Amino acid sequence: MTGSNEHRTGCSDLDAARLLLEKLGVKPTDLLASPARAEFPLIADYIPLVEKAVTKGTRRVYGPYWAKVVREWGHRYVNEPTALEISQLAEQVREGAVQRRNARGGRGAAEHLIGALRCMYSYLVADGILTQAENPAARAAKPRRLRSARMTLPDNRLDELCRVASTTGNDPALDALLLRLHMETACRRGGALALAPDDLDPEQCLIRLREKGETVRWQPVSPTLMRHLLAHGESRGGLGSGQRLLRYANGRSITKKRYDYLWRRLAEHLAWVETLQVSMYWIRHTVLTWVERNFGFAVAEAYAGHEDNGRGARSMGAMATYVRAGLPEVATALAALTGEPHPLAIKAPGTGPADETGIDPGSPCSQNRLRRPAPASCPAATQLPA
Repeated sequence: MTGSNEHRTGCSDLDAARLLLEKLGVKPTDLLASPARAEFPLIADYIPLVEKAVTKGTRRVYGPYWAKVVREWGHRYVNEPTALEISQLAEQVREGAVQRRNARGGRGAAEHLIGALRCMYSYLVADGILTQAENPAARAAKPRRLRSARMTLPDNRLDELCRVASTTGNDPALDALLLRLHMETACRRGGALALAPDDLDPEQCLIRLREKGETVRWQPVSPTLMRHLLAHGESRGGLGSGQRLLRYANGRSITKKRYDYLWRRLAEHLAWVETLQVSMYWIRHTVLTWVERNFGFAVAEAYAGHEDNGRGARSMGAMATYVRAGLPEVATALAALTGEPHPLAIKAPGTGPADETGIDPGSPCSQNRLRRPAPASCPAATQLPA
């Protein structure tokens, strides 16, 4: 009796399965056939699509490495490279990196190659072509970053940079203005190059900086610097053009090549610049260190223009949500740095650092020349036409 019931149950299940397959339009023979293999794009076909999807800055950094991947693996499907092969290619790029005085063994090149592949594979995962578990770039480890060799520059060396920039070269007024701009704002090179006349707010002494990651922010500047930025634009045809503000004497907009020329010239006159491979980023490092030591981490983070989701926010944990600094705090730090009043600076007593000048006397940067109004060593105050 029991065996008969089980037989009837099995038959009814099979009948139900056949009925379901019939309604779905599936034949039993179709179940025996192997599933169709998913079509994967070639690496050489997919990378150009990724290049169109990323920002200009990402394309500039990763472009050479994507070109390397296409040369090596362009004929392969995107699902074929393994994590081991990616690590091997990264080591090959590392060994072939150009060795300069400030080279770090090709670590940056290897890191950028893996970063470029991770970018490509992130789009493959987003498009549903691969799963995250099938992403080989995520399993390829980047080289460990070494500690930066940059250090804060002492006051006498800042003075030397200002002196050489403002007394040598084919356009000392322009170079003096560039140094003053970076010494006050700690901006990145791209932010200075992107400055336009519409980015100047003379009434509040603010400039609008457009920097990496498509970030846009307003940064306080001293009245002296604002005055000379306006004079520079007016004398060189940059105020009414609607284009770039910083220009050569012939009216042509400057590019990053001006920075390369400036630091080559400084290295020719100052041996320590050549030895340490100093660049404008050292100025940024020096200024932000000074701000952090005298006004705290939150103000330094705002001064630098770091995003809330950057390393600073993570290092401060939940406190970063409550202690963000704004323009008044940044303007107060700038006023202490330059020694000039700023319209947005906090004037209430007890809101600044230790002494009445706004500078901690014990700070190694407490004698920074920028804190004095229009000092003799301030290039922007002495070299540009009024």
